[in-house]
Amino acid sequence: MTPELLAPAGDEQSAYAALFAGADAVYLGLRRFSARESAANFSEEVLLRVTNAAHLLGAKVYVALNTLVKESETEEFFGQAVRAWNCGADAILMQDIFLGKALKEAYPEIVLHLSTQAGCCNVHGAVLAKRCGFSRVVLARETPLSDIPAISEVIETEAFVQGALCTCFSGQCYFSSFAGGNSGNRGRCKQPCRREYSIDRKGFGGKAYALSPSDLCVGDDLSAYLKAGVFSLKIEGRMRRPEYVAAAVKYYRALIAGESGKEEFSRLKRAYNRGDYTRGLAFGQSRFLSRDVQGHIGEEVGTLSFRGGKPFCASTFEARKGDAFKLLREGKEVGGAVFSEPARGGFFLSSHAALRAGDTVRVTTDTAANERSAEPVRFRPVRVFVRVRAGEPLYAEAEGFSLAGETVSAAKNAPLSAEDIAACFSRTDGSPLLPKTEVDTENAFLPRSSLNAFRRAFFEGLIKALAPARDPLPVRPIPAPERVHSACNGSAAIGREPRGDIFIYKPDDYSRPERHKGAFLYLPPLFTAADEVLLAPRFHDYAGIYCEGTYGIVLSERYGIPLFAGTGFNLTNSYAVGEVARCAEAFVLSKELSAAEQRALARDGAFTLSEGGIKLMDLCYCPFSRSCASCDRRGQYTLTDGEGRKFPLRRYELNGCRFEVYNCARLSAEGGAAPLLDGTVCTADMPVTRGHSQRSML
Repeated sequence: MTPELLAPAGDEQSAYAALFAGADAVYLGLRRFSARESAANFSEEVLLRVTNAAHLLGAKVYVALNTLVKESETEEFFGQAVRAWNCGADAILMQDIFLGKALKEAYPEIVLHLSTQAGCCNVHGAVLAKRCGFSRVVLARETPLSDIPAISEVIETEAFVQGALCTCFSGQCYFSSFAGGNSGNRGRCKQPCRREYSIDRKGFGGKAYALSPSDLCVGDDLSAYLKAGVFSLKIEGRMRRPEYVAAAVKYYRALIAGESGKEEFSRLKRAYNRGDYTRGLAFGQSRFLSRDVQGHIGEEVGTLSFRGGKPFCASTFEARKGDAFKLLREGKEVGGAVFSEPARGGFFLSSHAALRAGDTVRVTTDTAANERSAEPVRFRPVRVFVRVRAGEPLYAEAEGFSLAGETVSAAKNAPLSAEDIAACFSRTDGSPLLPKTEVDTENAFLPRSSLNAFRRAFFEGLIKALAPARDPLPVRPIPAPERVHSACNGSAAIGREPRGDIFIYKPDDYSRPERHKGAFLYLPPLFTAADEVLLAPRFHDYAGIYCEGTYGIVLSERYGIPLFAGTGFNLTNSYAVGEVARCAEAFVLSKELSAAEQRALARDGAFTLSEGGIKLMDLCYCPFSRSCASCDRRGQYTLTDGEGRKFPLRRYELNGCRFEVYNCARLSAEGGAAPLLDGTVCTADMPVTRGHSQRSML
């Protein structure tokens, strides 16, 4: 199986950089419903140009409409998806699996890929995706390598191999939303995880980038993904520059070809490299966090010293004007510098920082490497025949397409030469065509402007012939979801001690859970095959499962147990609510909805968070870098930000330690609000009240 190399495109230049560097496909976002709202993104006009260029090269374009969609936006969303398809998109990438089901039922022609934001991490999630009409899942970044072969047997898989990592489990981060009203699930993440924090544990009390992952680089371990059945190898980076995209594509193209990629890897590190690299959680936790450095640190090229009082870097690197550097001392950034002048055995630097001899010099802008990365290596060769003869119409043909133009005049003095005409037709105005032109000309005169206009018209027509537009889909009604009533009502509480009408048991150690025959067992968003082996024999010790991932639908069917769908389902519209209501005893609406938006989705079986701790993040790794020998194994720590706000950091055990981050402020039901829904869900063993509304958080 030949894998697909999939590259990011935050703008048109990055799309072309990826395609010309050898990407098999690019993914990009439009102006609405993109999980990277702050990227330049694409208009439909530009999308059409990019799909034409991609299809000329035999490549594909996937359009990411991968944010959560609220009830008031569903009609606009469906329209945007259809228009993107009509512009030539080869697939639509979505987070909302249930909205995707409705879209697929109305438009079976559209190909759907399930975004990593949907959190597909096991075979049960894969089965649900296929059932809902998706042809591919983008695996949650936390999916263990050992679990991927079984998922790949169910559905085509795509996995990240390069780029930035989220610290929280895919699609379950609410930190930016509750800290400042900028929802990551709506494409507006402000990355609070990239800020400095301290943790009240010995050795971690100083300020550090305590939640900031290093960049992912699977590199030589690519073969392990391929053996596991992964089809599409995905590079993250819709916020990165074109030279980074091109460098990343060329590096992985070299690895796929069985080459070392050493030179390409060096260029990639110099284009962008946050805190060196991690192989990611699929391969274990090695070097996962970048606690000391935040931002691009490039590649080491030498050590700082001083010559004649001026900062000097002894290095074999041939620096030049425009090159920039970052200096590190004991692993921490101390300042930046730029190239000043060459010198024997190295080069001089210019910097306003307080530098010291011995500081490590790392190049962060290598202009020569960027130029080499940007060199196109992929075109579509075409044989072009052009006839320019006096008294005859202009004529050109290629690949079965031909175009005739105005009648050519006889030359009074110097006629057009074949070389001039061939040179004109060597220009394709940025398209990926590579013409090899044969010219038939005799005694011809034509203004250069006329010849250029004819050449542009010819190549425009040729591109349309080689990459014909897709027949537009007709507008079709998408039926409103049927209103289904669920069974459970009352109040519910999540915690370790029974509370409320419905108790959801959340143990500290899943290897030794207590039995609560009338309770639902809490299952986190990451649920691996090993977790299933551990817990499945105990499912029937409980009334059912409360699940934070959509995989719970198929899991509950397999074991014949009731399902309570948790906030991790991210239910934000009636299509999603209608589907979940068919298979769950009860469900919790998204905690990112306002009270009015919750009210619009209210029905029997619908719950909302009412009071207690608000979980902001699920961390599927150890923030203490698995320093187990010195661990005090406390159940809760405190994460403190630069403004003194304190966020509870809870530890629990499920086939190893996992952690959760809660909001610095607890949700309160005080104030005597009028009943909103038929049920409430409270967390963290808070006293239960019935029927109070959640305060608007957005």
